[in-house]
Amino acid sequence: MGPRDPLPTMRITKTKINGPAKKEKKWNVTIRLPMVMVMVMAMGAAIVYKLYRALTYGVSPLVYLHLRWRKIRGREHPLRWPERLGRPSVSRPPGPLIWFHAVSLGEGMAAIPVIKHCRRLRPDLHILMTTTTYSAFEVIKNRLPSGVIYQFCPLDIPVAVDAFLGYWKPSAIIIIEGELWPNLIMGASKHGIALGLLNARVSTKSFKQWSGPLFRPLISLLLSKFSLIAPLAIRFQLLEASPSTINFSGDLKYVHEYDESEGDIGSIEDLKASLAHRQVWMASSIHRGEEKVMLAVHKVLMQKNPNLVTIIVPRHPQHGKEIAQKLQKEGEVVALRSRHEKLMPRTNVYVVDTLGELRQLYKLTPIAVIGGSFLPGLAGHNISEAAAAGCAVLTGPHIGHYSNMVSAMQRLNPKSVLQVSGKSELEEALSQLFSDARVLEAQQMAAKQAFCALSSGIVANVWNLLNFHVFRRALC
Repeated sequence: MGPRDPLPTMRITKTKINGPAKKEKKWNVTIRLPMVMVMVMAMGAAIVYKLYRALTYGVSPLVYLHLRWRKIRGREHPLRWPERLGRPSVSRPPGPLIWFHAVSLGEGMAAIPVIKHCRRLRPDLHILMTTTTYSAFEVIKNRLPSGVIYQFCPLDIPVAVDAFLGYWKPSAIIIIEGELWPNLIMGASKHGIALGLLNARVSTKSFKQWSGPLFRPLISLLLSKFSLIAPLAIRFQLLEASPSTINFSGDLKYVHEYDESEGDIGSIEDLKASLAHRQVWMASSIHRGEEKVMLAVHKVLMQKNPNLVTIIVPRHPQHGKEIAQKLQKEGEVVALRSRHEKLMPRTNVYVVDTLGELRQLYKLTPIAVIGGSFLPGLAGHNISEAAAAGCAVLTGPHIGHYSNMVSAMQRLNPKSVLQVSGKSELEEALSQLFSDARVLEAQQMAAKQAFCALSSGIVANVWNLLNFHVFRRALC
């Protein structure tokens, strides 16, 4: 390479035979590859991991400061935040221990039925459950079976992961969905801890990143450490996961267990009574910006249905408070759930700014519009909870990896989920549902039947796979 060639090159020579004289014509095509790409292609996955471990070790002091800053802002538990550094807050009981990890609320709720099943069939095992987010902790801590240990997951820095694994010494680690943290997975493998990945999913964006030359060697190495991968799509095969570890079990997010800890039951019953003679629809899991779509639709529907109540359930409680304040300034009569405000005859918007009540709230409405799907860049949310409650289910165009769930339900019955392109189609669809009881009933029934068909036997399937591929190895 000379001074005019700062990047490495790959030269391709192509030959073409021209005419009866059979003269050769040659083209030289030079492709310049970025230096980092060539270096990564030349390095093994083990070296990539060593670089990652060195980097995460080096930034550990900054990570600690960031964690303290998050604690000050209320994004980490005020007392239990040291658990994120691998420091336990309870004693480890003697005997074999299985660690279940889920990053946030949705994944955590999906893990609970499996944990309950495990407790019933293997009461000799201790169960450790971890999540990452504070919001998940606030809800899940009251849903776990008695005796399950609950901690925050350690950050993926060497000192935190090593301390956590050294203290808890799990026999197996079961990860829900897609938490592929290199220090955690490689540390578990080093200690001979069996690994399982349930409800494994990869977003389109992550798949493109993981498939590139920078990350693919490391991702393939991490996936090779799992004894079981139960995916929701074929992307893990494309990432070179071993075929012997891949087994399809069904989507755990179809599994719903209702209990009295889910929300204020008495308050929800009062709300149900208040809504008995009103026309109701709910917009759930709303992200910032989507409330504009929902409230614009609300205003149109109010012209035909002055008795209407729109229930808005934002993804984050603080967003709910902001929506209520804005509407009140505009003269709208709004009830805010966290203040225990009652529905009055003139109340047309009910804003839910609490966590952990969504499954119960779905029982109050015949129609559910699932948010996180009406703006570009969003990736949808779980539609099965609304279907389980017997709602007519609608969603927007941006559904990301939930497209698998939507497609599965629509294959069973096209009416089970109505996917609209945006505000205008949502207005039209809701107007039809409110004006034609037979159409509404048909969509409710279709959603419920599709859910029942898809949710049957999932926990038992997952348990059998765990028992055969993970626990048999870990507990021998």
